[in-house]
Amino acid sequence: MSRKTAIAVLSATLASVLTLAAVPASKGQTQPGASNSVLPPTEAEMQARGERLVSNQHKDDAALDQYERIEHQRDTTSGPSPRVLDDKKIRMVPNGAGVTKLLLEENGRAVTPEQYQSELQNWLSVLQFMVNPNDDRMKSATAKYLKKKQTRSQLVDAMLVAFKRNWVGREMMGGRDCDVIELTPDPNFHPHSIFEDALPHAKATIWVDRDADQLVRARAEIMSDVWVGGGILGKLYKGGIFSMEQAEVAPGIWLPTRYQFDFSGRKFLFGFEEHQIIESSHYRYIGSAKDALAQARSELASAKSMAGDP
Repeated sequence: MSRKTAIAVLSATLASVLTLAAVPASKGQTQPGASNSVLPPTEAEMQARGERLVSNQHKDDAALDQYERIEHQRDTTSGPSPRVLDDKKIRMVPNGAGVTKLLLEENGRAVTPEQYQSELQNWLSVLQFMVNPNDDRMKSATAKYLKKKQTRSQLVDAMLVAFKRNWVGREMMGGRDCDVIELTPDPNFHPHSIFEDALPHAKATIWVDRDADQLVRARAEIMSDVWVGGGILGKLYKGGIFSMEQAEVAPGIWLPTRYQFDFSGRKFLFGFEEHQIIESSHYRYIGSAKDALAQARSELASAKSMAGDP
């Protein structure tokens, strides 16, 4: 199991748990900083809100790859005073089957105008075959993209039966009035994929905006080792933590603004650690591959060369 696969497992697992509020919850103990002085939602209220929550998440997922954004990615050491090992700013731009990454800055040093122009040209080249329905590269990229999206959608829906839910109160988070919900594995859940295999090993707390029925924050912890391929391919160790935050970037569209990964594991016989913070900003709607192609051509023609130019 590669680091990329490990991150994908954790990302898909936690990014989907917000849908669990769709199942009626019960009143429990208050979360630190939360208030349970109000009555918990009724089963009917939770069911109705949950249906909107699931619908919103599918809409947000569909919108994500039509927006460009800038990601600030920092890989660090572990411990109370982490040291930065790698620091990058990357412009993520739509390409019709996900995103193309344009490096803006690495370890405090901006790319040269010539390097950035080369990256824009690469984006343009990808888009040119992505708008050609007869190009085999387009067909292959689209097939992989659709499979990935289908897996994600199925995982979101699977979350409805993977955990038990406990409403613990209300709390202000990021200026939003949120329901706080604790999620613990349901022993009756039977996984059907590598992503679902991680769910019985995790617990989570989520903060759901009461007005928008959208995820504001989530935090998950791996409670027991996650074996991959019966342990032959590798495993994620107990104690791994993943958190994420979201915000409204356009009317009715909520997208991630921050991820943090802190976990360790083993790939075959070799151990690894992942300590990464990803902050996303400067969201801007681009649209389809055709729309992105027009954008790329415009930027190349006007010799855009700075991170803030688009």
